[in-house]
Amino acid sequence: MVPAVNEPGMVTPDEPKRQPVLVGYGVKPGATKRRPRKPGTNGSAAPAAAPAAPAAPAREAEPVVRPQGVDNALPLAKPPVRKLAKDLGVDLRTVTGTGPQGSITRDDVRSATEAPAAPAAPRVPAQAAPSEERIPVKGVRKATAAAMSGSAFTAPHVTEFLQVDVTRTMETVRRLRELPEFAEVKVSPLLLVAKALLTAVARNPMVNATWRDGPDGAEIVVKHHVNLGIAAATERGLIVPKVKSAHALSLPDLARALTALTETARAGKATPADLTDGTITITNVGVFGVDTGTPIITPGESAILAFGQIRDLPWVHEGELAIRKVTTLSLSFDHRVIDGELGSKVLRDVGDMLEDPIRMLAWG
Repeated sequence: MVPAVNEPGMVTPDEPKRQPVLVGYGVKPGATKRRPRKPGTNGSAAPAAAPAAPAAPAREAEPVVRPQGVDNALPLAKPPVRKLAKDLGVDLRTVTGTGPQGSITRDDVRSATEAPAAPAAPRVPAQAAPSEERIPVKGVRKATAAAMSGSAFTAPHVTEFLQVDVTRTMETVRRLRELPEFAEVKVSPLLLVAKALLTAVARNPMVNATWRDGPDGAEIVVKHHVNLGIAAATERGLIVPKVKSAHALSLPDLARALTALTETARAGKATPADLTDGTITITNVGVFGVDTGTPIITPGESAILAFGQIRDLPWVHEGELAIRKVTTLSLSFDHRVIDGELGSKVLRDVGDMLEDPIRMLAWG
């Protein structure tokens, strides 16, 4: 009788059977032959042949054993799984197996590569400092900002610069401090800068003018008095108090007025009347260790003079190189009122008087 065709999973009696081994699916009987043991080796006959092994189970249920020669400290895993772990850079000793007998499977290796690292705890300082500070803009600072913005975007500014040898000015300041007329009064280079500018204004009145738009059109108003503004940095912000009728003051009186003005401004006691009706301004940026700048014209005026720090610099004096006291002046002016020729003339005039203060006496 012809035997029926085997159904899947069935094993016929005549089908060769596989024998279990340490790794793999076993070998067929007869593929290899075992040398029979010699009788009497251990005092007993050779053991009987082992019974036929049952059919090999499905691949998924195959037991996982440790190959010979493999370190017992390593976790259980099949060779393909070990190769996969090596290719992916996974240390099997860090992987928890979910397979039979706690063995590691391919899915375990892949999960180890996909698992996100635990985020490090954020470092919180003992006392976190604020990352920003907000200061309300109001009062003097708000008014100054509005005035400067209006001036910068209304008057067409032009700025010119001039380096000046003020060695003689510094000598004059030293000598003035020794005179009784200047006792208990602060005498600084700013005093002579102010006097030089007042003299230049007297020689060039148009620099002390202002541009005014009216219902009948624009006009230039030339002032025949000088209310000299002195920019001062205070805790409330930058303010520009005025020395009223500065053109009429003697040099000692001008020194006293400048001293009182700066002390009042820094004490925060300047009144609205002190801050209005200016005609021309000086800003002393030298006190901040700055050489020069491009000052913004005070609203309602047409020119502002910046006075930089005084430094020892190499300078050609009387045909020879020498170390002299040098500063940089800059003059910003409204080009609608003051053209380049007039602006240059005024700046050069101030510079000449600071190079040789005796020239201030040449004008009445």
